[in-house]
Amino acid sequence: MKPTSMISSLLGQKFKQSFVKPSVEELSKKLSPMAFNVTQKAGTEPPFSTEESFAPGIYVDVVSGVPLFSSADKFDSHCGWPAFARTIDDTEVEEKKDTSHGMTRVEVRSKTADSHLGHVFNDGPRELGGQRYCINAAALRFIPLAEMAKEGYGEYLDSAAGTERKESTHEGSMATITLAGGCFWGLEHLLRQVPGVVSTVCGYVGGENKGATYRRHPGHAEAVRVTFDPAKVSLRELLVNHFFRAHNPTTKDRQGNDRGTSYRSAIFFSTPEQEQEAKAAIAEASSKWAKPIVTTIEPDRNWSKAEPEHQDYLERNPMGYSCHWFRPWGEGTVNKE
Repeated sequence: MKPTSMISSLLGQKFKQSFVKPSVEELSKKLSPMAFNVTQKAGTEPPFSTEESFAPGIYVDVVSGVPLFSSADKFDSHCGWPAFARTIDDTEVEEKKDTSHGMTRVEVRSKTADSHLGHVFNDGPRELGGQRYCINAAALRFIPLAEMAKEGYGEYLDSAAGTERKESTHEGSMATITLAGGCFWGLEHLLRQVPGVVSTVCGYVGGENKGATYRRHPGHAEAVRVTFDPAKVSLRELLVNHFFRAHNPTTKDRQGNDRGTSYRSAIFFSTPEQEQEAKAAIAEASSKWAKPIVTTIEPDRNWSKAEPEHQDYLERNPMGYSCHWFRPWGEGTVNKE
């Protein structure tokens, strides 16, 4: 346990020791319908259902009042739910494997009240440690900085002000590559799972106009801009063992049911070195496909971030449309689709 987390754990003992969890019937009366559904039934509130705020303060469990997160660790992830880089107290937030909805994720729950909070992902800002605690706002109660002492949270003023920080051991520069291979929903969902990938953003690239949108992106491809740590995954490995495995690069302007140049397979480079790596990756991955790879290599130009509803789509809609999956990739394997 980090020193700051240990201090927070000790401070939180008064809230943990005094808490007695109410009965389900009592909680159904105490909590709002949404908070009850989220915390007691592992529900999920609709994205963008609350107005985002970055006012200084702390976020406590709506059931127990035990401190969980600080505004100093909150960031805008554009996913529709509050996002935090870390917890106030590592001992209070438990992680559990979640295989619901046909996916494998890491659920986070509060230990004292056993409240479902949300999930944690490894695609948070690298400079903040690389984690993204994606939390339902209904599971939290916000205590403004000015009200903390009055409500008994005075010991957490340093945390809320950001004067306590976790030790950071993340060094080195990140790299970015923009990849297209059909609908960006499914491609993003798979690439974000790759160890070493720090963040993913859906957008439009390679077309005629700047400021492209879903309704107006002539010549653009739906693409995913991938930020990754070269010390953990090289560009060649990312392309050969993940990008070319996640979609069918042998179908021109088509992926699954989607047809048109928006759905072409393409690698968009921003440096001559990336262009050469892309060529080498195509040559290396060709042995895994029965037909020739038709992936184009294009300059990364006129990038526009896609609308909020397209970001993290399959995280928010686990049963949503996708035509992407990781193909068999063992030695001697040759894929046909």
